Amino acid sequence: MKKSDVLDLIKYHYENKEIEFRNQTVDIARDFDKSGDSQLAQYIMGLISQTNRFIPQAESENSNLIPVKLNLGSLPLPTMIMNDLKGIINAINHHIGINKFLFIGSPGTGKTESAKHVARLLNRELLLVDFSHLIDSKLGQTAKNIIMVFNEINQLPFLNNYVILFDEIDTIALDRINQNDIREMGRVTSTFLKSLDNLNPEAIIIATTNLYDNLDKALVRRFDATIDFDRYSDDDKIEVAEVILNDFLKQFKNATKDSRLFKKILKTAKKIPNPGDLRNLIRTSLAFSDPSEPSDYLKRFLRAMHHGKTLSIDKLSQLGFTVREIEILTGISKSSVSRELNGAKDE
Repeated sequence: MKKSDVLDLIKYHYENKEIEFRNQTVDIARDFDKSGDSQLAQYIMGLISQTNRFIPQAESENSNLIPVKLNLGSLPLPTMIMNDLKGIINAINHHIGINKFLFIGSPGTGKTESAKHVARLLNRELLLVDFSHLIDSKLGQTAKNIIMVFNEINQLPFLNNYVILFDEIDTIALDRINQNDIREMGRVTSTFLKSLDNLNPEAIIIATTNLYDNLDKALVRRFDATIDFDRYSDDDKIEVAEVILNDFLKQFKNATKDSRLFKKILKTAKKIPNPGDLRNLIRTSLAFSDPSEPSDYLKRFLRAMHHGKTLSIDKLSQLGFTVREIEILTGISKSSVSRELNGAKDE
Protein backbone atom coordinates (compact mmCIF):
# COMPACT_ATOMS: atom_id res chain seq x y z
CA MET A 1 0.00 0.00 0.00
CA LYS A 2 1.32 3.43 -0.98
CA LYS A 3 1.26 6.58 1.14
CA SER A 4 -0.76 8.24 -1.60
CA ASP A 5 -3.52 5.64 -1.09
CA VAL A 6 -3.91 6.70 2.53
CA LEU A 7 -3.86 10.39 1.63
CA ASP A 8 -6.48 9.86 -1.06
CA LEU A 9 -8.63 7.90 1.37
CA ILE A 10 -8.55 10.76 3.91
CA LYS A 11 -9.22 13.28 1.18
CA TYR A 12 -12.27 11.42 -0.14
CA HIS A 13 -13.62 11.05 3.38
CA TYR A 14 -13.49 14.76 4.17
CA GLU A 15 -14.82 15.70 0.74
CA ASN A 16 -17.79 13.34 1.26
CA LYS A 17 -16.98 11.48 -1.94
CA GLU A 18 -18.59 8.19 -0.91
CA ILE A 19 -18.08 6.27 -4.16
CA GLU A 20 -14.41 7.29 -4.47
CA PHE A 21 -13.84 6.49 -0.79
CA ARG A 22 -15.30 3.03 -1.16
CA ASN A 23 -13.40 2.29 -4.37
CA GLN A 24 -10.14 3.42 -2.77
CA THR A 25 -10.86 1.21 0.23
CA VAL A 26 -11.47 -1.74 -2.07
CA ASP A 27 -8.11 -1.12 -3.79
CA ILE A 28 -6.34 -1.05 -0.43
CA ALA A 29 -8.03 -4.25 0.69
CA ARG A 30 -7.11 -5.89 -2.61
CA ASP A 31 -3.46 -4.93 -2.12
CA PHE A 32 -3.43 -6.50 1.35
CA ASP A 33 -5.10 -9.62 -0.04
CA LYS A 34 -2.50 -9.96 -2.81
CA SER A 35 0.33 -9.52 -0.32
CA GLY A 36 -0.99 -12.44 1.73
CA ASP A 37 -2.77 -10.60 4.52
CA SER A 38 -6.28 -11.79 3.60
CA GLN A 39 -7.50 -11.49 7.19
CA LEU A 40 -6.82 -7.76 7.27
CA ALA A 41 -8.38 -7.40 3.81
CA GLN A 42 -11.55 -9.10 4.99
CA TYR A 43 -11.62 -6.92 8.10
CA ILE A 44 -11.34 -3.74 6.03
CA MET A 45 -14.16 -4.83 3.74
CA GLY A 46 -16.28 -5.75 6.74
CA LEU A 47 -15.87 -2.28 8.24
CA ILE A 48 -17.56 -0.63 5.27
CA SER A 49 -20.26 -3.22 4.83
CA GLN A 50 -23.39 -3.49 6.94
CA THR A 51 -23.61 -7.19 6.09
CA ASN A 52 -19.87 -7.99 6.28
CA ARG A 53 -20.21 -8.71 2.59
CA PHE A 54 -19.30 -5.54 0.70
CA ILE A 55 -20.67 -5.29 -2.82
CA PRO A 56 -18.15 -3.01 -4.56
CA GLN A 57 -19.58 -0.25 -6.67
CA ALA A 58 -23.06 -1.79 -6.49
CA GLU A 59 -24.35 1.46 -5.07
CA SER A 60 -22.80 3.43 -7.89
CA GLU A 61 -25.16 4.74 -10.53
CA ASN A 62 -22.75 3.41 -13.16
CA SER A 63 -22.77 -0.17 -11.88
CA ASN A 64 -24.41 -2.93 -13.91
CA LEU A 65 -24.60 -5.29 -10.93
CA ILE A 66 -27.64 -4.99 -8.67
CA PRO A 67 -27.83 -6.76 -5.29
CA VAL A 68 -30.85 -9.08 -5.08
CA LYS A 69 -32.66 -9.76 -1.82
CA LEU A 70 -32.72 -13.48 -1.06
CA ASN A 71 -36.05 -14.89 0.11
CA LEU A 72 -36.03 -17.00 3.25
CA GLY A 73 -39.19 -18.97 2.44
CA SER A 74 -39.47 -22.48 1.06
CA LEU A 75 -38.95 -23.18 -2.63
CA PRO A 76 -41.48 -25.80 -3.79
CA LEU A 77 -40.02 -27.65 -6.77
CA PRO A 78 -40.42 -31.10 -8.33
CA THR A 79 -37.94 -33.65 -6.98
CA MET A 80 -36.08 -33.89 -10.31
CA ILE A 81 -35.39 -30.17 -10.46
CA MET A 82 -34.51 -29.94 -6.77
CA ASN A 83 -32.00 -32.77 -7.25
CA ASP A 84 -30.45 -30.82 -10.14
CA LEU A 85 -30.05 -27.79 -7.88
CA LYS A 86 -28.37 -29.96 -5.27
CA GLY A 87 -26.07 -31.19 -8.02
CA ILE A 88 -25.11 -27.58 -8.81
CA ILE A 89 -24.21 -27.02 -5.16
CA ASN A 90 -22.07 -30.17 -5.16
CA ALA A 91 -20.33 -29.24 -8.41
CA ILE A 92 -19.42 -25.77 -7.15
CA ASN A 93 -18.17 -27.11 -3.82
CA HIS A 94 -15.93 -29.63 -5.59
CA HIS A 95 -13.94 -26.68 -7.04
CA ILE A 96 -13.20 -28.34 -10.39
CA GLY A 97 -14.07 -25.38 -12.63
CA ILE A 98 -17.79 -26.02 -13.18
CA ASN A 99 -19.22 -22.53 -12.72
CA LYS A 100 -21.68 -21.65 -15.50
CA PHE A 101 -25.29 -22.82 -15.42
CA LEU A 102 -28.23 -22.19 -17.75
CA PHE A 103 -31.82 -22.38 -16.43
CA ILE A 104 -34.40 -22.85 -19.20
CA GLY A 105 -38.18 -23.07 -19.14
CA SER A 106 -41.50 -21.29 -19.49
CA PRO A 107 -42.30 -18.15 -17.47
CA GLY A 108 -43.35 -18.86 -13.91
CA THR A 109 -41.52 -22.18 -13.52
CA GLY A 110 -39.16 -20.93 -10.79
CA LYS A 111 -35.93 -20.21 -12.65
CA THR A 112 -35.10 -16.90 -10.97
CA GLU A 113 -36.27 -18.08 -7.55
CA SER A 114 -34.07 -21.14 -7.94
CA ALA A 115 -31.06 -18.91 -8.64
CA LYS A 116 -31.79 -17.16 -5.34
CA HIS A 117 -32.07 -20.54 -3.65
CA VAL A 118 -28.66 -21.62 -4.99
CA ALA A 119 -27.05 -18.40 -3.77
CA ARG A 120 -28.63 -18.83 -0.34
CA LEU A 121 -27.45 -22.44 -0.02
CA LEU A 122 -23.94 -21.39 -1.03
CA ASN A 123 -24.07 -18.56 1.50
CA ARG A 124 -23.30 -16.04 -1.25
CA GLU A 125 -24.74 -12.72 -2.30
CA LEU A 126 -26.70 -12.63 -5.58
CA LEU A 127 -25.90 -9.87 -8.06
CA LEU A 128 -28.23 -9.27 -10.99
CA VAL A 129 -26.84 -7.95 -14.28
CA ASP A 130 -28.90 -4.92 -15.26
CA PHE A 131 -29.58 -5.37 -18.99
CA SER A 132 -31.32 -2.00 -19.21
CA HIS A 133 -27.88 -0.39 -19.04
CA LEU A 134 -26.29 -2.80 -21.52
CA ILE A 135 -28.57 -2.50 -24.54
CA ASP A 136 -27.79 0.55 -26.63
CA SER A 137 -29.13 1.73 -29.98
CA LYS A 138 -25.70 2.93 -31.08
CA LEU A 139 -23.82 0.54 -33.34
CA GLY A 140 -21.19 -1.33 -31.36
CA GLN A 141 -21.99 0.23 -27.98
CA THR A 142 -23.86 -2.82 -26.64
CA ALA A 143 -20.77 -4.99 -27.25
CA LYS A 144 -18.63 -2.46 -25.38
CA ASN A 145 -21.10 -2.48 -22.49
CA ILE A 146 -20.89 -6.27 -22.29
CA ILE A 147 -17.11 -6.07 -22.04
CA MET A 148 -17.50 -3.48 -19.30
CA VAL A 149 -19.87 -5.61 -17.19
CA PHE A 150 -17.63 -8.66 -17.45
CA ASN A 151 -14.66 -6.54 -16.44
CA GLU A 152 -16.69 -5.43 -13.44
CA ILE A 153 -17.46 -9.06 -12.57
CA ASN A 154 -13.86 -10.23 -12.99
CA GLN A 155 -12.56 -7.40 -10.80
CA LEU A 156 -14.96 -7.96 -7.91
CA PRO A 157 -12.90 -8.33 -4.74
CA PHE A 158 -13.66 -11.59 -2.94
CA LEU A 159 -15.48 -12.87 -6.03
CA ASN A 160 -16.19 -16.18 -4.35
CA ASN A 161 -18.71 -14.35 -2.14
CA TYR A 162 -21.11 -13.86 -5.07
CA VAL A 163 -23.37 -15.54 -7.61
CA ILE A 164 -23.96 -13.51 -10.79
CA LEU A 165 -27.41 -13.76 -12.38
CA PHE A 166 -28.03 -13.04 -16.07
CA ASP A 167 -31.83 -13.06 -16.01
CA GLU A 168 -33.44 -13.50 -19.45
CA ILE A 169 -30.12 -13.82 -21.21
CA ASP A 170 -31.91 -14.03 -24.57
CA THR A 171 -32.13 -10.24 -24.40
CA ILE A 172 -28.55 -10.03 -25.65
CA ALA A 173 -27.65 -13.50 -26.90
CA LEU A 174 -30.17 -14.65 -29.50
CA ASP A 175 -29.15 -16.79 -32.44
CA ARG A 176 -26.89 -14.76 -34.72
CA ILE A 177 -28.20 -16.49 -37.83
CA ASN A 178 -31.83 -15.53 -37.23
CA GLN A 179 -31.40 -11.82 -36.56
CA ASN A 180 -32.42 -9.05 -38.93
CA ASP A 181 -29.29 -7.06 -38.15
CA ILE A 182 -26.89 -9.99 -38.44
CA ARG A 183 -23.71 -7.97 -38.21
CA GLU A 184 -24.63 -6.07 -35.04
CA MET A 185 -26.20 -9.03 -33.23
CA GLY A 186 -23.32 -11.20 -34.33
CA ARG A 187 -20.90 -8.74 -32.77
CA VAL A 188 -22.88 -8.65 -29.53
CA THR A 189 -23.18 -12.43 -29.23
CA SER A 190 -19.55 -13.00 -30.19
CA THR A 191 -18.46 -10.50 -27.57
CA PHE A 192 -20.57 -12.28 -24.99
CA LEU A 193 -19.02 -15.65 -25.93
CA LYS A 194 -15.48 -14.28 -25.65
CA SER A 195 -16.33 -12.68 -22.31
CA LEU A 196 -17.60 -16.00 -20.99
CA ASP A 197 -14.40 -17.67 -22.17
CA ASN A 198 -12.33 -15.10 -20.26
CA LEU A 199 -14.47 -15.27 -17.13
CA ASN A 200 -12.64 -15.39 -13.81
CA PRO A 201 -12.75 -19.07 -12.75
CA GLU A 202 -13.92 -18.02 -9.29
CA ALA A 203 -17.10 -16.49 -10.71
CA ILE A 204 -20.37 -18.41 -10.52
CA ILE A 205 -22.76 -17.54 -13.36
CA ILE A 206 -26.44 -18.48 -13.61
CA ALA A 207 -28.34 -17.44 -16.73
CA THR A 208 -32.08 -17.87 -17.34
CA THR A 209 -34.14 -17.88 -20.53
CA ASN A 210 -37.70 -18.48 -21.70
CA LEU A 211 -36.47 -18.76 -25.31
CA TYR A 212 -34.01 -21.63 -25.26
CA ASP A 213 -34.66 -22.65 -28.88
CA ASN A 214 -33.70 -19.14 -30.04
CA LEU A 215 -30.38 -19.00 -28.19
CA ASP A 216 -27.17 -19.17 -30.14
CA LYS A 217 -26.00 -22.79 -29.87
CA ALA A 218 -22.40 -21.71 -29.37
CA LEU A 219 -23.57 -19.86 -26.28
CA VAL A 220 -25.43 -22.89 -24.94
CA ARG A 221 -22.26 -24.96 -25.27
CA ARG A 222 -20.40 -22.48 -23.06
CA PHE A 223 -22.49 -23.49 -20.06
CA ASP A 224 -21.42 -26.44 -17.96
CA ALA A 225 -25.00 -27.60 -17.29
CA THR A 226 -28.50 -26.79 -18.53
CA ILE A 227 -31.43 -27.27 -16.16
CA ASP A 228 -34.88 -27.68 -17.74
CA PHE A 229 -37.67 -26.25 -15.56
CA ASP A 230 -40.47 -27.43 -17.86
CA ARG A 231 -40.75 -30.74 -16.02
CA TYR A 232 -43.81 -30.17 -13.84
CA SER A 233 -46.49 -32.84 -13.96
CA ASP A 234 -50.02 -31.87 -12.90
CA ASP A 235 -49.40 -33.66 -9.62
CA ASP A 236 -46.24 -31.56 -9.12
CA LYS A 237 -48.18 -28.35 -9.72
CA ILE A 238 -50.91 -29.38 -7.28
CA GLU A 239 -48.32 -30.21 -4.64
CA VAL A 240 -46.54 -26.90 -5.20
CA ALA A 241 -49.85 -25.00 -5.09
CA GLU A 242 -50.68 -26.53 -1.71
CA VAL A 243 -47.31 -25.43 -0.30
CA ILE A 244 -47.91 -21.90 -1.62
CA LEU A 245 -51.43 -21.83 -0.16
CA ASN A 246 -50.24 -22.98 3.27
CA ASP A 247 -47.59 -20.25 3.29
CA PHE A 248 -50.15 -17.55 2.46
CA LEU A 249 -52.78 -18.88 4.89
CA LYS A 250 -50.44 -17.98 7.75
CA GLN A 251 -51.19 -14.33 6.92
CA PHE A 252 -54.98 -14.84 6.74
CA LYS A 253 -56.11 -16.13 10.12
CA ASN A 254 -59.82 -15.99 9.25
CA ALA A 255 -59.50 -18.16 6.13
CA THR A 256 -60.48 -21.81 6.44
CA LYS A 257 -58.00 -24.41 5.26
CA ASP A 258 -59.63 -27.03 3.04
CA SER A 259 -56.84 -28.81 1.16
CA ARG A 260 -59.16 -31.43 -0.34
CA LEU A 261 -61.49 -28.86 -1.93
CA PHE A 262 -58.55 -26.68 -3.00
CA LYS A 263 -56.94 -29.60 -4.87
CA LYS A 264 -60.27 -30.53 -6.39
CA ILE A 265 -60.64 -27.00 -7.79
CA LEU A 266 -57.16 -27.22 -9.31
CA LYS A 267 -57.98 -30.48 -11.04
CA THR A 268 -61.00 -28.92 -12.80
CA ALA A 269 -58.76 -26.56 -14.78
CA LYS A 270 -58.17 -27.52 -18.41
CA LYS A 271 -54.52 -26.64 -17.88
CA ILE A 272 -53.06 -26.06 -14.43
CA PRO A 273 -50.96 -22.86 -14.50
CA ASN A 274 -47.23 -22.80 -13.76
CA PRO A 275 -46.18 -22.15 -10.15
CA GLY A 276 -45.47 -18.45 -10.68
CA ASP A 277 -48.99 -17.87 -12.01
CA LEU A 278 -50.46 -20.10 -9.29
CA ARG A 279 -48.76 -17.99 -6.65
CA ASN A 280 -50.33 -14.82 -8.06
CA LEU A 281 -53.79 -16.39 -8.35
CA ILE A 282 -53.73 -17.80 -4.83
CA ARG A 283 -52.44 -14.56 -3.34
CA THR A 284 -55.04 -12.48 -5.18
CA SER A 285 -57.88 -14.82 -4.20
CA LEU A 286 -56.93 -14.52 -0.56
CA ALA A 287 -56.26 -10.79 -0.70
CA PHE A 288 -59.67 -10.00 -2.25
CA SER A 289 -61.59 -12.43 -0.07
CA ASP A 290 -64.22 -11.27 2.44
CA PRO A 291 -62.80 -11.66 5.98
CA SER A 292 -66.26 -12.52 7.27
CA GLU A 293 -66.50 -15.49 4.86
CA PRO A 294 -63.73 -18.02 5.70
CA SER A 295 -64.13 -19.89 2.39
CA ASP A 296 -64.58 -16.88 0.12
CA TYR A 297 -61.05 -17.27 -1.27
CA LEU A 298 -62.01 -20.73 -2.60
CA LYS A 299 -64.92 -19.22 -4.55
CA ARG A 300 -62.58 -16.65 -6.05
CA PHE A 301 -59.91 -19.24 -6.79
CA LEU A 302 -62.48 -21.40 -8.61
CA ARG A 303 -63.43 -18.46 -10.83
CA ALA A 304 -59.75 -17.74 -11.47
CA MET A 305 -59.21 -21.35 -12.59
CA HIS A 306 -62.04 -20.90 -15.10
CA HIS A 307 -61.01 -17.51 -16.50
CA GLY A 308 -63.38 -15.47 -14.33
CA LYS A 309 -66.50 -17.47 -15.13
CA THR A 310 -69.08 -18.28 -12.43
CA LEU A 311 -69.99 -21.94 -12.82
CA SER A 312 -73.58 -23.10 -12.44
CA ILE A 313 -74.68 -25.63 -9.87
CA ASP A 314 -75.21 -28.18 -12.62
CA LYS A 315 -71.72 -27.58 -14.04
CA LEU A 316 -70.13 -27.92 -10.59
CA SER A 317 -71.94 -31.20 -10.13
CA GLN A 318 -70.71 -32.43 -13.50
CA LEU A 319 -67.16 -31.56 -12.41
CA GLY A 320 -67.54 -33.88 -9.43
CA PHE A 321 -68.18 -31.48 -6.56
CA THR A 322 -70.41 -32.75 -3.75
CA VAL A 323 -73.50 -30.93 -2.53
CA ARG A 324 -71.57 -29.71 0.53
CA GLU A 325 -68.73 -28.44 -1.67
CA ILE A 326 -71.16 -26.69 -4.01
CA GLU A 327 -72.68 -24.96 -0.98
CA ILE A 328 -69.22 -23.66 -0.04
CA LEU A 329 -68.40 -22.55 -3.58
CA THR A 330 -71.72 -20.83 -4.30
CA GLY A 331 -73.08 -19.78 -0.92
CA ILE A 332 -76.34 -21.58 -1.76
CA SER A 333 -77.67 -23.88 0.95
CA LYS A 334 -77.35 -27.64 0.53
CA SER A 335 -81.11 -28.09 0.46
CA SER A 336 -81.45 -25.59 -2.40
CA VAL A 337 -78.57 -27.20 -4.26
CA SER A 338 -80.15 -30.63 -3.87
CA ARG A 339 -83.55 -29.39 -5.09
CA GLU A 340 -82.01 -27.80 -8.17
CA LEU A 341 -80.00 -30.89 -9.00
CA ASN A 342 -82.98 -33.18 -8.43
CA GLY A 343 -85.16 -30.91 -10.52
CA ALA A 344 -82.64 -31.09 -13.35
CA LYS A 345 -82.70 -34.90 -13.15
CA ASP A 346 -86.50 -34.99 -13.25
CA GLU A 347 -86.50 -32.95 -16.42
